[in-house]
This record gives sequence, C-alpha cells and structure tokens, in this order.
Amino acid sequence: MTSSPAAGPPAASYSPVRVGLVGAGQWAATMHAPLHTAGAETELVGIWSAGGRSSAALAAQHGVRAFESFDELLASCEAVDFAAPPTVQAELAPRAADAGLALLLEKPLGGSLEQASAVAEAVRRNRTPNAVVLTKRYHPRTRSFLAAAAELGEEAPVLGITGTYLHGGFLAGGFLSTGMPAGQRKTTWRDEFGALYDLGPHLLDLMELAAGPIEAVSAHGSREYVALTTFHAGGATGQASLSGSVQLPSVRTRLSVYSPAGTLDYTTEGMDHAECWPILRREFADAVRLGSAPTVDVERAMQIQAIVEAAAVSAREGRRVTVEKP
Repeated sequence: MTSSPAAGPPAASYSPVRVGLVGAGQWAATMHAPLHTAGAETELVGIWSAGGRSSAALAAQHGVRAFESFDELLASCEAVDFAAPPTVQAELAPRAADAGLALLLEKPLGGSLEQASAVAEAVRRNRTPNAVVLTKRYHPRTRSFLAAAAELGEEAPVLGITGTYLHGGFLAGGFLSTGMPAGQRKTTWRDEFGALYDLGPHLLDLMELAAGPIEAVSAHGSREYVALTTFHAGGATGQASLSGSVQLPSVRTRLSVYSPAGTLDYTTEGMDHAECWPILRREFADAVRLGSAPTVDVERAMQIQAIVEAAAVSAREGRRVTVEKP
C-alpha cells in the first residue's frame, strides 16, 4: 500500500511544475515527496512542516530546502502539495490558493464539511488548478471496474452493492507504524477522526460511482469500525464495512455490484499502488500547465465529504441521514 512512486510516462512537453510540500510524516515520506522526484512533470523544491526537525530530515533525503515557514514555501514554488492532517490542510490550502498557487490535496479536504467548504470556495474564487489524492481512482484496474459498472448499469438497474475496506494499519505494529520502535505509534489525525474519514472517502466514492448517487446513509459503529448502509438515487442499496483496526495479513478492499443483468467484482488484492503515482503526477501537472481536468478534483472531494459527514451524523444520532448537496 505504501509502494514507492514509479517512473511515469514519457516526459511532458512543458517545464516541470515547481512544488512545495507541506508535511513530513510517513505518507509524505513514502508517497508525496518521492512522487515529485520520480518523473519529469513536477519538481520538488522544498518541504515545510510544523515539526521542523522532521521536515529537515526529509528535505535532506531529497536534496531540497527545508523551509522555515509556510510563507517561505509559498514564495518559493508554484504549487503546494499537502500531506498534512485535514484540519491543517483546511487552514493553509486557502492561503495557498489566494497566493495564486496550484493545489495537490489529500482527502478528506477538512475535518468537517465547513472546513472542506472553505478549501473549495478558495479554489473556486481563484480558479485554482487542483487535484485530490484519492489513490485508487488513478489505477487502471479501478478505471476498468468503473467502466464495466457503467456498462452493467446500462443493461439493467443496479439493485445493490457491497464493499469492504479493512486493514490493520491503525494498530500498533501496523503499516502506519513503519519506522517506529516496535509496539509504538504516534497519535495521528486518524485516531481523532477514525476509519470513516480516512477510509470512507475511498470506498464511498467507488460505491457511488458504481451504483449511482448516494442520497442517504445509515451508519453504526465507532472510530475503529463502521458499518454503513447507503441508499442510491436509482434505487440500489449498499452495505459497507470500514476499519483500520482489524488484524489482517493484507489490506482487504473489495466491491461487488449486483444487477439482473449480472454481477461485477473488484478487489485491490495484488494491486501495485505504485502504478497510480505516474498517472496522478501527470494529471496534476496537466491541470497546472494545460488547464485539463484531473480524475478527482475539489468538487468531487466535496461531494464525497458530504457523504462522509452524513455518515458521521448518522453514527452519532442513530438515524438515517440525507446527504446534503455541497
């Protein structure tokens, strides 16, 4: 799941997009920083994080500057890549957009729909080129699955969809603890927001695209494990399970679509996530240089966040909740 980004397609015909990275944690080190040094479309110019020591170490690893402040980063690049907690991203991304810089964003956009809206509004206000790192959407296998789901839906209405996204990464010794002493793991934003906010965007995005717009959701569980029922505009019903606290030999991400015309299955088993990164890098650079639309942008991320927020309200209040239009 944390494979290093691979070299991508042939070099683009434009100059590399100069990117400053916000964040120096594990995901920044294993994905975001290598992303911009593995291909010709982007160039990593420096790193800033609230923890100066960690950003200095990561910057030294890649031979780039460790910025002393966020303002210094803004003055030194033309795009900002965020590998930071959602609340930090929601605070700083609008400042970057207002400074005229492009944005590469993580999910969720913010710690709440209100925070996410502030990011989206800044992007709209400044017409900011942007892309969102919804990993699986940039993999050819996922794209083939969604194309097949669309064809199945044209033959007959989708009746139902099931999905699971389960792993043990949140556990001590899980992959989020990589590089830490045995049995130790730093507290992260995932501990506060839980599986719904971290894993939910991935699974709910695919469920909605495969079975139709999600109009309402019912959720039960805890930060560690969430069970959801989704109600789709075309009449389909979905069931989903999310957890990062289940001891498994490998990540389990599966979807099944059910229709009178047949069924369709999807799994990430054996998927090399390194194949996603060249596609993401090229799409982001194309968005900046050519104004083209990426696979996932802020508008799509807002739609997904609205579903996540409805699920969070449902889990707290024990009732079915209608998804608000963002």
